[in-house]
Amino acid sequence: MGAKIVVKQIGSPIRRPEKQRRILAGLGLGRMNRMRELEDTPAIRGMVRKIPHLAVIVEEKK
Repeated sequence: MGAKIVVKQIGSPIRRPEKQRRILAGLGLGRMNRMRELEDTPAIRGMVRKIPHLAVIVEEKK
């Protein structure tokens, strides 16, 4: 198994563009302060980088 990262939602998707809502859904997020442990891939990191005002990487696990 590869490395994992923990992503936390810090912003609300209310009044955000549909594209940003879809990125949150793709990460498995949708409610405030929800956290998900995901594979550490360039695609996941790119998704988080697109919405820094809505989600952040909290922890990196090996």
